[in-house]
Amino acid sequence: MYKNIVFALCGCLLWFGGITQTTSIGSILQQVEQNNRELKALSAYVESKSLELKTGNNLPDPQFGAYYLPFGGHSSGSYTEFQISQSVEFPKVYSARESLIIEQTAQLKLDYQVKRQEILAKAKGYCLNLIYLDKRMKTEMLRVDQARQVFEQVQELFKKEQAGILELNKAKVAWMQEQFKIQQIESDIRGVLLQLTSLNGGTEVNLTITDYESSMVLLPKDAVWQEKQLNDPELLQLKQNEAVAQQSLNLAISKGLPNLTAGFNSQGVSGERYSGIYAGVTIPLWSNRNKVKVAQYQVGFQQSVTSARMLQAYSSFEKLHNDYEITLAKYQEYEATLSGLNSEELLFQAYDLGELSFLEYYMELQFYRQAYDAMLDMQYQLYISQNQLLKHQL
Repeated sequence: MYKNIVFALCGCLLWFGGITQTTSIGSILQQVEQNNRELKALSAYVESKSLELKTGNNLPDPQFGAYYLPFGGHSSGSYTEFQISQSVEFPKVYSARESLIIEQTAQLKLDYQVKRQEILAKAKGYCLNLIYLDKRMKTEMLRVDQARQVFEQVQELFKKEQAGILELNKAKVAWMQEQFKIQQIESDIRGVLLQLTSLNGGTEVNLTITDYESSMVLLPKDAVWQEKQLNDPELLQLKQNEAVAQQSLNLAISKGLPNLTAGFNSQGVSGERYSGIYAGVTIPLWSNRNKVKVAQYQVGFQQSVTSARMLQAYSSFEKLHNDYEITLAKYQEYEATLSGLNSEELLFQAYDLGELSFLEYYMELQFYRQAYDAMLDMQYQLYISQNQLLKHQL
């Protein structure tokens, strides 16, 4: 079993050595943004869709037509006629459609930003998990060493018949439990790295830092919400949907203007020709019927959706921010209490001096270790919550 723990510790050291090859969370997020296959595919889709939207504002193709009428009862020569013409919508329609295309393109880019934010937030969550597991690993490595020392001491006392077999078995089980915890943490680390590698397009990534980078203290709630409204693509999408609906209304109104046709016509018989300019107007009496009303209803609908979803978003944000502040205050109090205790070292000294039995030492030790582990968990959960609160900064 001792060999197993040596191998486990060596594996941990190799992993810690491996993480010095790369950089911080920010660098990893940059790699994920560049390498993520879903983002690459979405970026190509946005580009192609943007070009497709632009083709919707092209002019229609020119038309060419010709008549040649040699048959029938007539004494003169055969009748011929040809005409070339170009039809266009009223110029204001093209301007309105161009503005709509610009808004729709911005809408597509926001769709990309929403997915990008989602993937980077997930990647950052994995990075935070690695930092948390690193802290757990360092703590468990120290505990394994302490458990080994205790077991060796109890083993010596057992040989001297100063300790019973039950106490020896308990010390051995306690040591084994700490070893199993390290193996579990190693397994968790491998799992998180696989998830992070998947987000990075199959390219392995590691982390140099072993502590959280950002401060736990946030800006006031109103300041964070204001920043979120200006930068969060999910919220910006709501306003952009309104802009698209409004521009669709402007286009529908513009389509009430007549279409124009201009061209050249030439016709003749027996060497006589008549040529001149051709012009025509198409009045949209029926084709645009009710389309303006539909667009107006769509604008009202989008405005109502924006209002409702902004209220929901703020309610969720406010709850998350309030919960964060409450947990942060609890964590700071917890940390201040535990940081000055140095309980594990004092307990080990008391046991080493024979002031505590193994059972007393183990029971007291578990109490303080559970408290310390709870503090690590609370710290990790705070940074996970902060990642959700500030994901608009990614």
